Amino acid sequence: MTSETQGRVWLITGCSTGFGREMALAALAAGDRVMATARRPETLADLVEIGGDRVGTAALDVTDPDSVQAAARATLAAFGRVDVLVNNAGFTMIGAVEETSMEQLRSLMEVNFFGAAEVTKAIVPLMREQGSGTIVQMSSLGGRMVYPGLGGYDAAKHALEAFSEALSSELAPLGVRVLLVEPGMFRTKITNNMVLAPENPAYEASSGGLRQMVAEIAGKEPGDPAKGAAAVLKVLDADNPPLRIVLGGDAVDALRAHHEALLADMVTWEPLSRSTAIA
Repeated sequence: MTSETQGRVWLITGCSTGFGREMALAALAAGDRVMATARRPETLADLVEIGGDRVGTAALDVTDPDSVQAAARATLAAFGRVDVLVNNAGFTMIGAVEETSMEQLRSLMEVNFFGAAEVTKAIVPLMREQGSGTIVQMSSLGGRMVYPGLGGYDAAKHALEAFSEALSSELAPLGVRVLLVEPGMFRTKITNNMVLAPENPAYEASSGGLRQMVAEIAGKEPGDPAKGAAAVLKVLDADNPPLRIVLGGDAVDALRAHHEALLADMVTWEPLSRSTAIA
């Protein structure tokens, strides 16, 4: 059977919960094949039961280059190619900049940015040689705007966005696409599993408000991750897909207001901006 008759081959990181698991389920429902990965692959047994020989599993720690290469080799050994890479593995932390230790900040960057970059760089040569493929980067609303208390996490997602936008321009002439997915609040376990930095009462009015909001909304987030995964598949099948897709009405509303505020500031200060030209 050809790759086309067997469906696409997906390599997905962070499949134990949330968007990673829903992406795997959506891909299987579409008739595709999936290499599902997690740091503990035993958590993926139910995916194998669902997909049978269309599912492979592999241990993958995105902070370990050897683990990344091993997962890439396992995917090729099982399915012969990679058509869709989903960089989903990551974690979130709440803490004002002063509250966040340098070790914590580096950990956020290591997993959410450098981990995604490591996996991407392992798969790009395969897709380039195929002349096809899509790299799906699970970013966040925080990849384009910032909230107090999420400076470290949002900085990592901003870095991922810049990296991916450059990558998209570089790979487009070679037949490989990049898709940045920017969800708002979705009912995954990411809210429940947020790391909390030690709290400084000086920030009660800023990042403290986010801590309270997250505690109140955990388990009540408006977004359905299964519908989010289905939306990503629709984008992948589109004739003219965007570089970015925002998921969730909350994210659309927040990002629209953010961009309108940015534009208003630029217009207000445009005369001063233009006055800096050499006369």
